[in-house]
Amino acid sequence: MIFKFTKMHGAGNDFVVIDATRKPVPLAPEQLRLLADRHFGVGCDQILLVETPQHADADFRYRIFNADGGEVEQCGNGARCFVRFVHDQKLTSKREIVVETKSGLIRPKLEDDGRVTVNMGAPVFEPARVPFIDGTDEVVQPLDVGGTRIQISALSMGNPHAVQVVDDVEQAPVAALGPLIENHPRFPNRVNAGFMQVIDRSHIKLRVYERGSGETLSCGTGACAAAVSGILRGLLDDSVHVATRGGTLTIQWHGGDSPVLMTGPAITVFEGKIDL
Repeated sequence: MIFKFTKMHGAGNDFVVIDATRKPVPLAPEQLRLLADRHFGVGCDQILLVETPQHADADFRYRIFNADGGEVEQCGNGARCFVRFVHDQKLTSKREIVVETKSGLIRPKLEDDGRVTVNMGAPVFEPARVPFIDGTDEVVQPLDVGGTRIQISALSMGNPHAVQVVDDVEQAPVAALGPLIENHPRFPNRVNAGFMQVIDRSHIKLRVYERGSGETLSCGTGACAAAVSGILRGLLDDSVHVATRGGTLTIQWHGGDSPVLMTGPAITVFEGKIDL
C-alpha cells in the first residue's frame, strides 16, 4: 500500500498527517508503529488521519494514533496542525472549522499571523470522567508512585492528565516517574504525566510524559491541563505562556465551564510517499 503523507509539527510535537477524505486509509497497529518509528519509518509522536465527518455539525473527522499504535481521544498540538493541513491542501477555504474527535467537537482557527487557536472545550474534573479511580473533586490529590507520595491534579482535556508542580522542571524525574504515572492502576485508561514549574503568574515551564509516546517536546492538551491546574491552585492568572522544550504555547482559561483556548504554531516540514 503506497500513500502520501505530510510531516508536520506543533512546537516540536511531530506528526504524520494522512488525507483519508477521498478514500479510506486502513492502517493496522503494526503499520502505525512502523510509520512512527524514527529509524525504520517516517518518525513521529502521533499519526493523524483526516476523514470525512460522521457528526452533522462537523467539517472533518480527526483520528489520532500514538506511536504505540493505539488510538486516543485528543491531541492539542495535532489539532493545530490539522487545520493548517486541511487549509494548505485546499480541503477547505474556512479559516475556522469544526472538527469531530473521539472526545467531541473542537474548533481550531487559523490566525492571520500563521499561528492556530483551538477552542479545546471546558476541562473535566469529575473522577469518573477523567477517569481516575477513588479520586475526589479536590484540585490537589495524593498519588502513591514507586514508593513515593506525590501531589497531582487529575483532569481531562478530552484525554486524561495528571499534573504535578516541581521546583525545577529540568531536574524533574520525568523518565523515571513518567511511565509509572502513565500506567498507574488508578488511571484505567492510562494518563499523560505533566511536570510543571511555575516561573511567575503568567509563565510556566512544562515537560510531559505522554501516554503511548513517552516524553515529547511539547503536548498541547498537557499545556492546557497544566495551565488549568495552576489557575485552580491560585498560582497563575487566566492567560499563561507555557514554555516546552519544543516551543511556547499560550493558554487562556477564565474558569468554570468556559472553554480553554490554546494558541501556538503549526509547521509543515515535508511531504512524501511511503510503501507499507
